Amino acid sequence: MKAGGRLLRWAGAVLIALGAGHLSLLLLMSWDGVAGWARRGLWAAVPLTFDTGGQPASAIRDTLVFWAGPGSFAVPLILLGALIWRLAGRGTPVPAWLGWALAAWCALGGVLLVPSPYFAGSAAGLLVVLAARRRPDMSDRS
Repeated sequence: MKAGGRLLRWAGAVLIALGAGHLSLLLLMSWDGVAGWARRGLWAAVPLTFDTGGQPASAIRDTLVFWAGPGSFAVPLILLGALIWRLAGRGTPVPAWLGWALAAWCALGGVLLVPSPYFAGSAAGLLVVLAARRRPDMSDRS
């Protein structure tokens, strides 16, 4: 595998690890909330509005658990990481703009939510940018 492909594989692995780690931590820390959705039936288990004054604590907890888990960017990060991994395996370049956007988004998230692993997402974005600069190495497909 060419150097650009290895960089993309690393970027994909970082994103998959961030998303999977986020969901794993949610399950470990809020298992009762997630299991409560299944006990009550999944349909409309999470309230649509977030009104701390008029809702019981359980509804507020359900909303927070949802937005920290399946409603967060954990699943899209896993999907993006898997896509980047797959493209790297095929030798297909990933555009640099995607890396820059990912790095900027994760840097902003890291600044706003310190301490957090957001900065690892910035590293993944920069790996995509570096791989895009090595694009001629990756386009050598026969």
